[in-house]
Amino acid sequence: MTLYVITRHEQTIQDATRRLFLSSSLAKQYNIVNIVFLPVNAEQWPEYIKSAAAKGQGIDVAWGGGPTLFNLLDEQGLLEPIDESKVPEFKLVLDELKKIPSSLAGAPTFKVGSDGKIRWIGASVSSFGFTVNREILARYSLPAPVKWADLGSPVYARTLPALQLVGVADPTMSTSNLRMFEIILQAYGWEKGWRALTLIAANSKIYSGSSDVRDAVIRGDLAVGTTIDFYGYTAQQQNPACLYVIPAGESIVNADPIAVLKGARHPREAAVFVAWVLNEMGGQLVWLDPNINRLPINPKVFETPEGAKRPDLKKALDELSSASGIAFNETLSSLWVTAVMYYFKATLVDAHDDLQPVWAQIAKAYLDGKITQQQFNMLVDALTAPLTFTDPLTGAKTTFTLDYAVKISRYMATDPAIYQNLMNQWKEAARARYLKAQELFKQVAKP
Repeated sequence: MTLYVITRHEQTIQDATRRLFLSSSLAKQYNIVNIVFLPVNAEQWPEYIKSAAAKGQGIDVAWGGGPTLFNLLDEQGLLEPIDESKVPEFKLVLDELKKIPSSLAGAPTFKVGSDGKIRWIGASVSSFGFTVNREILARYSLPAPVKWADLGSPVYARTLPALQLVGVADPTMSTSNLRMFEIILQAYGWEKGWRALTLIAANSKIYSGSSDVRDAVIRGDLAVGTTIDFYGYTAQQQNPACLYVIPAGESIVNADPIAVLKGARHPREAAVFVAWVLNEMGGQLVWLDPNINRLPINPKVFETPEGAKRPDLKKALDELSSASGIAFNETLSSLWVTAVMYYFKATLVDAHDDLQPVWAQIAKAYLDGKITQQQFNMLVDALTAPLTFTDPLTGAKTTFTLDYAVKISRYMATDPAIYQNLMNQWKEAARARYLKAQELFKQVAKP
């Protein structure tokens, strides 16, 4: 039979997993002869899963994409509880869970539903930060960033708009970058967080995917790019000039989940695959591949011959386990994530061509001493001020507050008319704001 797995994992992971699993004794025992990976964009997962189940073509496993995505699936009743009384093979999963610490750096490694049954289990561990290319930093005499807000510093705007030395990914195309942007909002607070995100985007080249950001740093196209940890470790391996940085006290640790889906065509085989992914002699070995470099969730993998060859990853996991970071509110994330993702897309991606040129002018004038610190702060306030728009639910003028993000998020996820209305409004309001800031700059910067 063929197993169907919806995933956010890239092709390298898919290929290594297919090769190792299909050659395993478990796959042979359960007559699993193929795995079809379905690399669907995160925002499409709920409807894609529901549609497949409605056609009698239920997807077996969901794998990768972060806790927020899996919590959303759970809220919509799309995850199968791990209940060995219904699927005996779930005992294999629970046996593997005993080898995994219940939390890492304060982050849970699995989720328990209201019925007391486990919904998802982390298959690997992730942190979030940025990767720097020290050669490029030195070439342009740039300081090494330490905090998230450093990526929005005017010092990185000197070469704009001709040369962009900071890189981020479109959050509608990258679950890891979306999680980073949420971390910034929770680390800095709503208003200061959006100010930081706006300036980071203003400095950046925005890529369609997070692997594109990583590759640009490795090549030397960028001095710094936002990356999940294993992309940073890969960059370090491929280019010794690269260094992965976790912003001190401003990041989190995530367990990246795997789960069996409701309506799975092959629930027993799906459970077997999940157990194999968690096993130190099975799927945990995939993470050790030099082309993958993810942190395993099962520490026993480092007791294997393959694990003994990766002391660098063991050290990284040990350091991560004791890392300090922010207390990330997953509940809040699940409530606001859709609105946050699309607001960033509309105001900072879709309106990027209006944002970056005016920021470049402001930053260069400040660096060259043509405007004062006070004038610079005033112009940044104008560039990052909250947008005013019409709430499609009430017809009232409003701004994008945290409370509004929570209120509107579920409507944006389910109502195409509301989604399109707000995307159009937000993009146009952002463009108007940036043009207004440019007019103000012209007044301030007069000789």
